[in-house]
Amino acid sequence: MAAESSVGRFGSGQAVLRIEDKGLLTGAGVFAGDVSMQGETRLFFLRSPHAHARIVSIDASAARRLLGVVAIVTGEDLVKAGVKPIPLAPAFQRPDGSPATTPPRRALAFETVRFVGEAVAAIVAETYAQARDAADAIEVEYAELPAVVEIDQAVAADPQNIIAQMRHGDAAAADAAFKRAAHVVELDLVNQRLAPTPMEPRSTLAYYDAAGDRITLRMSSQMPSGVRDSLCDEVMGLPHEKVRVLVGDVGGGFGMKTGIYPEDIVLAFCARQLKRPVRWAAERLEEFLAATHGRDLRSRAALALDASGRVLAFRVNSQANVGAYGTTVGIIIQLLIGPWVSTSIYDIKTIDYTLQAVLTNTAPTGAYRGAGRPEAIYIIERLMDQAARKLGLEPTEIRRRNMIRPEQMPYTSAMGQVYDSGKFESVMNQALKLADWQGFEARAEAARKRGKLRGRGIATFLEWTGGNVLEERATVAVRGDGEIEIYSATQAMGQGIATSFAQLAVDVFGVPIDKIRIVQGDTDRGSGFGSAGSRSLFTGGSAIHIASGKAMATARELASTALEASSADIEYAGGVFQVAGTDHRVGLFDLAARQPEQRIFIDTTATAGGPTWPNGCHICEVEIDPQTGHVEVVDYASVNDVGRAVNPMIVRGQLDGGAVQGLGQAFTEHLVYERDSGQAQTASFMDYAMPRADLVQRFRTELDQSTPCLTNPLGVKGVGELGTIGATPAAVNAVADALARAGRAELADRLQMPLTAARIWQLLSGAEA
Repeated sequence: MAAESSVGRFGSGQAVLRIEDKGLLTGAGVFAGDVSMQGETRLFFLRSPHAHARIVSIDASAARRLLGVVAIVTGEDLVKAGVKPIPLAPAFQRPDGSPATTPPRRALAFETVRFVGEAVAAIVAETYAQARDAADAIEVEYAELPAVVEIDQAVAADPQNIIAQMRHGDAAAADAAFKRAAHVVELDLVNQRLAPTPMEPRSTLAYYDAAGDRITLRMSSQMPSGVRDSLCDEVMGLPHEKVRVLVGDVGGGFGMKTGIYPEDIVLAFCARQLKRPVRWAAERLEEFLAATHGRDLRSRAALALDASGRVLAFRVNSQANVGAYGTTVGIIIQLLIGPWVSTSIYDIKTIDYTLQAVLTNTAPTGAYRGAGRPEAIYIIERLMDQAARKLGLEPTEIRRRNMIRPEQMPYTSAMGQVYDSGKFESVMNQALKLADWQGFEARAEAARKRGKLRGRGIATFLEWTGGNVLEERATVAVRGDGEIEIYSATQAMGQGIATSFAQLAVDVFGVPIDKIRIVQGDTDRGSGFGSAGSRSLFTGGSAIHIASGKAMATARELASTALEASSADIEYAGGVFQVAGTDHRVGLFDLAARQPEQRIFIDTTATAGGPTWPNGCHICEVEIDPQTGHVEVVDYASVNDVGRAVNPMIVRGQLDGGAVQGLGQAFTEHLVYERDSGQAQTASFMDYAMPRADLVQRFRTELDQSTPCLTNPLGVKGVGELGTIGATPAAVNAVADALARAGRAELADRLQMPLTAARIWQLLSGAEA
């Protein structure tokens, strides 16, 4: 039947080619920078060259006289106009129990600049060149102030730079466990600062409708509603209906585009004041300097173990460099979200965490693919391998002895998080077979004969998804013109979510996938949280599934009336309702055309019962050239519990792409500031080493769909960040294993990312700084 054909070919579970790609490949994509308006102006930001300085004066008089200059705006202008700062860190406490305080984050710096690249003035001109020339004509007098870049500098300079602290667990119980432990392992670990660097930099076009007193922002964002709400509720004091945010195609987000930026506020303000369209597109240098960064966490972590290798207690003391402004997101990622997964798939009852957020004169940190979970999993997985070496156990065996068992589900972790499902040992066993774990010794011996040091690393882990925002809205309109239009407030950003949504609709409606149209990115159409925390499918997809079901139920009742038959006697297939055993029929779209608005319309919300807990086992094999320190990833195998896979091809793409980003942290990426001046030293692709396609010789990626999630009606689990989380510890553990096998186990404990050839060579030669 036609329905079976459509569902069989295009429904969930099928590797349907992405419906987004034709437009993108043929140049029909519409990114924020692709839309222009008559009379639009261009905006350029003058940015601070200092990491910390008082603004003595800004003289823009000469710049204002230059050809084409429309306006110049400073932080003082915004303060006088009543533009408020972006709210920061309201709910945290310092170590002494006093409320967290942080400098106000203004759209343009006012009185003080706090990191290199902070915007000081905005120049609006007829052309970009004119705006840039005018910026050169502005004279800013600065009085430099002492700058702190590293955590140790900041704490030594002023203990009040520790703006937030959280404690988790039972310190007394942990102390007792460490005292009675047969073994203790401890590591100092650094998750270095990273730049998210999506392919498409931030871009915003702001325009103002004077008749409706309304601002529209067309931008590249993961959270259109969040941008609108922040602008209206917190910064400019406008009703929601006075601001519309439009988002088209997005060339990558990775968490960096999840909230409002100072630049967005300036554009909205200028468009409203000038009553002309204003455009800004970030240069790559601006993205390195002023977009949010990720990671930057320094930790001392320890495990207490009994004689058999069972973990008795887990202790972590971490300090997070959150940059010049303590954003709520930047703090909560390291002080709460990361800890939620810190014990991972292991049955660890006793924890003791002391976690601090520290202000420095660097760009603020925020969400970056994984957002706290990669850091936490890296810590526990490095410790597990170190413990295995100390106890003389296989790394698989020590993990096996500590894993949560299926019969313990639902399992409540030491952080109070409830895992609904998981078969962690089964996933590891599958990965060991996929990676040919037992055949490794022969491969290592062959590498030795070639003068290489071969090692293997494993990471068994889980991750938390959802952002703790579990409700999402969807609308479904079955239209008389033969199309089903579905709106979701989640946001596509290259992850193929529109295809997955369309497949879910095919499941319900049984029509060809080209009859389904997915619409996103318009706050006038609907509000929702957006896309972050790998939540899109299990929240947005669940809402679409439920809304589609309600639309079909409505259509069935309409068909019952039209065909003058009981709904129980109505059969449905391939977009057609038919009275069983007769030739009386009516089409779904014909029914829609007969309605007053020529459509069947459903607006609904859905709420998941909890986050999802995807998990996996990733195994990485490397070869090190001891003469140069170069590390080559020669094999990478993973098995991933993803629950139900709506589109296995897209899931594999997310897993492999995420893994490459995780390998980037392990081997190449590091956003470095000069310690004394606060100048960014890796603020271009000449200096910041992105992972390349040739970083891995081969991926073998398998999906385990045998354990559906129990907290959403689809049984799916979020997978957008899973690969990133597993790759980093698997790769670093592989390098550590190679060193240990070469008789240099003492070096394994000193490994710090990124594991560049220079660092490995220095370790091997004894020349490390």
